[in-house]
Amino acid sequence: MGEKHPQRIKTNMKQISLLLTSFLIGTMVIAQTPNDIAIIPQPVSLEKKSARFVLSSQTKVAADAKNVDVQRVVRLFTDKVKTATGFTLAAAAPGVKANAISFTLNKTADKAIGKEGYILDVTATGVQVTANDAAGLFYGVQTLIQLLPKEIESQTVVKKASWVIPGVHITDYPRFAWRGLMFDVSRHFFTKQEVKDYIDDMVKYKYNLLHLHLTDDQGWRIEIKSLPKLTEVGAWRVEKTGTFGTFTPPAENEPRTYGGFYTQEDIKELVKYAADRFVNILPEVDVPGHSMAVVASYPELSCTPGTYRVNSGEKFMQWGEGTFSALVDNTLCPANEKVYEALDKVFTEVAQLFPFEYIHMGGDECAKNFWEKSDAIKALMQKENLKDMHEVQSYFVKRVEKIIESKGKKMLGWDEILEGGLAPNAAVMSWRGSKGGAEAAKMQHEVVMSPNNNVYIDLMQGDGVIEPPVYKSVRLTNSYEFEPVPEGVDPKYIKGGQANLWTEQVYNMRHAQYMTWPRAFAVAESVWSPKEKKNWNDFIRRVENHFTRFDVAEIKYAPSMYEPIFNASKDGEQLKVEMSTEVQGLDIYYSFDNSFPDRFYPKYTQALKVPVDAVSLKVITYRGAAPVGRMIVMPVAELKKRAEKKK
Repeated sequence: MGEKHPQRIKTNMKQISLLLTSFLIGTMVIAQTPNDIAIIPQPVSLEKKSARFVLSSQTKVAADAKNVDVQRVVRLFTDKVKTATGFTLAAAAPGVKANAISFTLNKTADKAIGKEGYILDVTATGVQVTANDAAGLFYGVQTLIQLLPKEIESQTVVKKASWVIPGVHITDYPRFAWRGLMFDVSRHFFTKQEVKDYIDDMVKYKYNLLHLHLTDDQGWRIEIKSLPKLTEVGAWRVEKTGTFGTFTPPAENEPRTYGGFYTQEDIKELVKYAADRFVNILPEVDVPGHSMAVVASYPELSCTPGTYRVNSGEKFMQWGEGTFSALVDNTLCPANEKVYEALDKVFTEVAQLFPFEYIHMGGDECAKNFWEKSDAIKALMQKENLKDMHEVQSYFVKRVEKIIESKGKKMLGWDEILEGGLAPNAAVMSWRGSKGGAEAAKMQHEVVMSPNNNVYIDLMQGDGVIEPPVYKSVRLTNSYEFEPVPEGVDPKYIKGGQANLWTEQVYNMRHAQYMTWPRAFAVAESVWSPKEKKNWNDFIRRVENHFTRFDVAEIKYAPSMYEPIFNASKDGEQLKVEMSTEVQGLDIYYSFDNSFPDRFYPKYTQALKVPVDAVSLKVITYRGAAPVGRMIVMPVAELKKRAEKKK
């Protein structure tokens, strides 16, 4: 039999132990794969493989060194990897595929995936991203980053034993070409760097259109060299803090120091930064309403003589049920030829700065009560045979369309431009629900869907007792229900959709993030993923995975989806409250006794009868032993008010 060798036995046992450990780790990785794979938006097809690839400092990158666009995509990827891992991924020698991430453009286009689609293969030996165009490689990279552990989002190097990418075969391409987010930089000004940060966040979720709302009553944000007062005067206002729309009017001598604007060089820099990430920027100059900053700069452009100031957030509009009027005239005058001369100058410069084919002219919420008193408007109506104020606005919009088209651009406007007759070639952005968009599509006009009841991400996303106050809520479920093609409409006229972040109540970038995420995840899935792939429960699983990634990236998001929906009613004199949650599997704990509930308090199981002397209902949600929602304090007086409204 020969002599036993204790050292060899020990070595063999060590090898067996290592093999078992690696097998168990491999099994764990494979077993965990379904939960590890949490891609937003959901790909067209995803096939899980048992193999996995481990990214290391020895991993190389293979790509066409001569293609500038491909190299830019590679650089964005390798920079991200280096920031989080510390690895410098060197270029692979020609033909090397082992332990390499390869980026390849198809020699013959794969028609199925189009310009923005990609195919991603992850095997034990390497990663292959294939596309027809550099844009497709870029979106493949976004998916690849989402397959890496959450620490890839770190802004500093994370010492990690291994960076495992689960094995997959993914074929993916977008449902719509227009996948947009609107960022209002007028109501509150956001710096050039902050706009870049917003672009960086949106491209992770395959958005490709940034709509910049550049002008409004509260500020003009783009340098127009031929009309310098637009930024000298129109970009600045008195700084106020609190609830926008309720501020006290500024005193005459208060300094107008809040604001800012983008120089033309800033705009060029932003356009290039966006284009490098396959994003178009749509500029919006909102006229003829929303023009207080313009008439503050050039009062002669108003129908109503007077002295004007950029609005600082004090009330100047009267809103009723489906009606509104202005307390101060904030419109340009459609009867004044100087208005069209000024707009010609504006759109000349805007068209030269933004390569995108569309310019947005606004056209929404134009109060016409001052027009009704104007002799110049009456004379215009007589001369042009205009029947009512809608036709006056339509006259204005049609003239603006001619100006915009003379600059080689197409005009886009909010759905109010349908009123009084739609300009011949105008595209419509439908915001008051889907009706306006459906109407425009039936008239064979191009449409971008942006219905406020689904995608207005400036609205509250949870209960008003905890969210910053806005007039209504759009919950995550509402955003996930967004369907860009209305019933009975030919899809060929629907260019896509977008979410809109108005910033009256958004004072800083952290709050902009809070309002955008997670609702922009839902909209991304509505405009990228196949309709039939949408699945609420699986979406929530993936959202929660991305919350952990945002924690690492230190990006703010709203936890509102975890918090209760309150339904108050009266049963005779008895006040009742029912509660539910958007996310399944949560428990709600409550107290009426002014103490702070946790999971050792009563659990909500059926409608609660509110004790006669209770002042507040405090609630918190848990998943198992862990709290997931914020503590919400609901005043009983508020519940009573809501119950009374239902009567």
